[in-house]
Amino acid sequence: MHYHEAAAFLFDLRRFSVKPGTERVAALLDRLGNPEEDVPFVQVAGSNGKGSTVRMTESILREAGFSVGLYTSPHLSALAERVRVDGIAMTEDAIAEFVEEAKPWLVERAAAGEPLTFFEVVTAMAIHDFARREVDVAVLEVGLGGEYDATSAVDPVATAVTNVSLEHTAVLGDTIAEIARTKSRIANAGAPLVTACEGEALSVVREVADDAGAPVATVAGARRDGHPEGDADDAADGDAEPALSVAYEGRVSPTDSEVTLAGEVDGTYRIPLVGDHQATNAGIAVALARRTAAALGDGGAEGAGDALPDAAVRDGLARATWPGRFEVVDTAPLTVLDGAHNPAACRTLAGTLDEYDYDDLQLVYGAMHDKDHASAASALPAAASAITCRPDLDRAEDPEVLAAALRTAGVDEVTAGGDVAAALDAAVERADPDDCVLLVGSLFAVAEARAARMRTVTPRSVGGSDPAADAARALEVGGAPPDAARADRIDHRVLSLRLRGDRAERIAAALREVGGDAAVGGLGAGAGRVPGGERVPVTLAGTVEEYRELLGRLREAGRESEEFAGIAADVADRLGIDGNSRGVAGSGPDDGYPWIDGTAVMGVLNVTPDSFHDGGRHAGLDDAVAGVERMVEAGVDIVDVGGESTRPGAEPVPVDEEIDRVVPTLEAIRSVPAVADGDVLVSVDTRKPAVAAAALDAGADIINDVTGLADPEMREVVADADCPVVVMHSLDAPVDPTNDPEYDDAVDDVIAALRERLALAETAGIDRKKVIVDPGLGFDKSAAEAFELIDRVGEFAALDCPVLIGHSHKSMFEAVDRDPDDREHATVAATALAADRGADIVRVHDVAENRAAVDVAAAVNGSLRGARRPDADSEGNAPGE
Repeated sequence: MHYHEAAAFLFDLRRFSVKPGTERVAALLDRLGNPEEDVPFVQVAGSNGKGSTVRMTESILREAGFSVGLYTSPHLSALAERVRVDGIAMTEDAIAEFVEEAKPWLVERAAAGEPLTFFEVVTAMAIHDFARREVDVAVLEVGLGGEYDATSAVDPVATAVTNVSLEHTAVLGDTIAEIARTKSRIANAGAPLVTACEGEALSVVREVADDAGAPVATVAGARRDGHPEGDADDAADGDAEPALSVAYEGRVSPTDSEVTLAGEVDGTYRIPLVGDHQATNAGIAVALARRTAAALGDGGAEGAGDALPDAAVRDGLARATWPGRFEVVDTAPLTVLDGAHNPAACRTLAGTLDEYDYDDLQLVYGAMHDKDHASAASALPAAASAITCRPDLDRAEDPEVLAAALRTAGVDEVTAGGDVAAALDAAVERADPDDCVLLVGSLFAVAEARAARMRTVTPRSVGGSDPAADAARALEVGGAPPDAARADRIDHRVLSLRLRGDRAERIAAALREVGGDAAVGGLGAGAGRVPGGERVPVTLAGTVEEYRELLGRLREAGRESEEFAGIAADVADRLGIDGNSRGVAGSGPDDGYPWIDGTAVMGVLNVTPDSFHDGGRHAGLDDAVAGVERMVEAGVDIVDVGGESTRPGAEPVPVDEEIDRVVPTLEAIRSVPAVADGDVLVSVDTRKPAVAAAALDAGADIINDVTGLADPEMREVVADADCPVVVMHSLDAPVDPTNDPEYDDAVDDVIAALRERLALAETAGIDRKKVIVDPGLGFDKSAAEAFELIDRVGEFAALDCPVLIGHSHKSMFEAVDRDPDDREHATVAATALAADRGADIVRVHDVAENRAAVDVAAAVNGSLRGARRPDADSEGNAPGE
């Protein structure tokens, strides 16, 4: 079964109405072999804040060393996002395999008049996948209510009810008490329940939990003045003090805030979310994660235990980004995307906006037809202007209707627009730098806006020694069957990108009309409208002239939809034609970086006792200086100093100790003339903001972060220093050898993950032209995936950043029968291949040997001038020629 068939089948289940009860999903799980019995689960219910809470809980548990599954809804851009293991979305192949297994039984049930709903089946799919992947624990976001929700087919080891308000009264009940009773019935005997409910809701939660035999821990949530919501005297029935009290310390950056916890955890922590409600959610997540860790560590499910180190809390909270939920994507003007779609959520959003200084609010509004638009808009701050838009769903409201509702809400200047991305662009263009642009009304609208802003045009590696095989691979990566286009035509300039299904089909048809070829993959490979709002991959192939004709047609279509004009600009930039050229990051005329004119060599100088290849070799300052002198003589361009090993099993190094290793080394190697003169740059390999700041003060030129700027404080350090930074893709640092992530396509998935990191970096104020990306060979990739990343390194041009390949002496070479003491020659061979395929920097231990490999690759490429190059068109012209 192909993915598009599986996804279409699942989305088609949305036609079945929701029915209360877990019997149907339990029957499906029984058919699947009861996978729910193989995984400990955590369930989170509540009226608001469930998504943020489960994300923070998952992040904390992952930082504590657990393998964690995460199930959330809805998705922003693809069905697979709902099911994640250790941060990686479920693969399309796994979705197809699940549906192939479950579909016959599901069809029989539907024929018997007992169909399962979309949410029931996808919930079972998540549980099945978590068991298949053998996660340590899975965190489930309850869909609706609690007692009768599909997620309640599991027996959780810990639960939470974030809060209770009047919602879905036709299903859950007409009163706070009724809704609280429904939600709190996720309580399980012996499994602790955490809640920030108050008053009547808290009384009901306690009553239900007591009946179930579940101990209750309360969190005193934050108010906007920074103090906890009430205290022990305010607790229902005179209960004891809360497990945690939360004080909201306010916003500390455009994207982050601080929260102080008191009780079983004491300290001030940073979260990548703004608002007092998010501070409360953080407190719930910490209390819940502590109890979950205790249960998993046999510390007793009732207690918090000591199974959760403070570092896991600190790093887990700091790294728990949650796209689409008050997501700041720009600062001049302040540009915010938020899925708030009802008056209560909009009031919360308005309170969060109060923390920002801006002049006028420029509103972009897109919503579903069954929402109270006027009341939602009235709950927002007064807007100077508004543009309405329509997400690509049948349920989306007509922009004219939305415009009328906004006028009723008191917005005087309202324009009825159409396309979501075009409406956002128009609002940004209209706004002054000190204004705020807010897109709100629906997560579907947020998803479309994000998809347009994050659109990535990827050049495919085609035209090597086996063009037919390259063509087949390009089509497979694009999610298209091999016969979807003529493989013998996929031999020119090949690009891929993800678009709305209708636009993918239209662009594919336009390229075919001018003589090129194209294949639409994913859900777009099927007939009819793409369900679920998913973006589908489209693979384009043609000569430069054929692309020029396509661009003309797209620009003409831009009169109908501005997104076509935007796509045309992106494609032209990628190809470097029609006067457009994105250029390479860091390629300004005055930068003088060594990776501009060819592949630079970065030499490794570890000042650690336990690094996997050169541990202890440069621990002494004299040894470090001598090592740098040897590198300079061998032709090094950059020296990378590391004070902490990230090899598998390495122990984390305290900040002060790492500084004590790195800073004296930096000061010592400044005695080397080439370093002192700036002819050789110095990089520091660290994942700690304090170490990076100390290193920059000591004269470091570059920061090399193996976590990819996951820590928001690291982003601030780099932005303030305005220095080059290496952003690496990794899931764990140090490396966790037990982690075995599944990728749909390692190259595409790593590019997508790095694109998200780049967005965070840009919002933090980091100059995009000073970012270098590293695919992270040896970090959560198999040997086969590592070799493929080298082979397809040219595709990372999609990110418009220089690319660093760090492969030196790594375990990937075990695949070619090289043990740890016999990897020098394999490293040199891989360096030559990486340089030939477009790597801008290679990070190696043996500088002289790898310098020679880089120089030979440059000479060979230079000899090809005038001959057809792998990235040239049919006339022998490279991009832009």
